[in-house]
Amino acid sequence: MCRLLFVQNKHEFSISEHLSKFAQIAKNSKEYQGHGWGCSYLANDNWQHYKNIKPIWEDDLEKYGNSNRLLVHARSAFEDKDIVVENNMPFYDNKYIFIFNGELRGVKIKAEGRIGAEKIFNFIKIFDKDGMEKALSKGVEIVESRTSYIRAMNIIIADKEKVYYSSLFNEDEEYFQMHYKLSDDELIICSEVYHEQTGWKIIENKTIGVF
Repeated sequence: MCRLLFVQNKHEFSISEHLSKFAQIAKNSKEYQGHGWGCSYLANDNWQHYKNIKPIWEDDLEKYGNSNRLLVHARSAFEDKDIVVENNMPFYDNKYIFIFNGELRGVKIKAEGRIGAEKIFNFIKIFDKDGMEKALSKGVEIVESRTSYIRAMNIIIADKEKVYYSSLFNEDEEYFQMHYKLSDDELIICSEVYHEQTGWKIIENKTIGVF
């Protein structure tokens, strides 16, 4: 039951500025989000990755430069288990960056991964033959059909050009509802709206899309 953030802009922005806003969201969440955090961001058209086991609000968030593409994940480990930095997201390969928020029970899929979220990422990629949007749709459909109960399964996957999202939850709408803010230059997708900011819209439940 983690917190997610994606930011893209036509112009470079301060990474630390968004991390600070996101850290406050994580710190003030009704679910504890202190089981580590991580981020991936573009610098000189190359992905840079960072993970730390400490809560995001206790880390140094001022050491980053600028970017035009950022993904951030604050972790709330399922049943407070497997709390090691290797289990922190984002998960990534040489093309895609993946962050996840949710809880599934009785999942019957075959995929590599240390934890459930990584298995879902690798399972979705199996279907990446005609683009990630179709792969995400197919992967989510099959995972849903092979799971006893999905409390929530929110996914953001990004490459250097696009961002793909899936929103799915069956309870606690206030907590699991994702939001986005879109302007001519900038797109922000987040588990919660930034404090004291207007112009946010809801990502509807049970939707899959791409920006």
